[in-house]
Amino acid sequence: MKALGYWLMVVGSLRLAAVWFGFFNIWALRLAVFSQTTMSEVHGRTFGVWTLLTCTLCFLCAFNPENKPLYLATFLSFIYALGHFLTEYLFYHTMTVANLSTVAFFAGMACGNHQTLHHPLLHVDCVDALGVEFP
Repeated sequence: MKALGYWLMVVGSLRLAAVWFGFFNIWALRLAVFSQTTMSEVHGRTFGVWTLLTCTLCFLCAFNPENKPLYLATFLSFIYALGHFLTEYLFYHTMTVANLSTVAFFAGMACGNHQTLHHPLLHVDCVDALGVEFP
């Protein structure tokens, strides 16, 4: 669990750089991620806010990995990010394979990380994880 926390802090810190690029250096974000399309400043800021949310999840989960709903939300944020970038590459052709491999590395690490896949909280009934009870 401790290694997972450190890894989430590294990923969260890297995501902070992407937030900076989204808000203040859109052209660097375009070159690093979406090099096959044009991006407006609004697109960059939207990407920055989305990335800030996932960064926040990483840091919160790094310090609270035993929190079931938080852990599940953080894990799913990696799945959603991987799906987003795969869609951008495969269907919309806004990324190169080199750019995809860079961003997918971290999303894929969450999916393939031994501690993540064998984390006891991952094997939780979704109803229990969300704290919802049905009669």
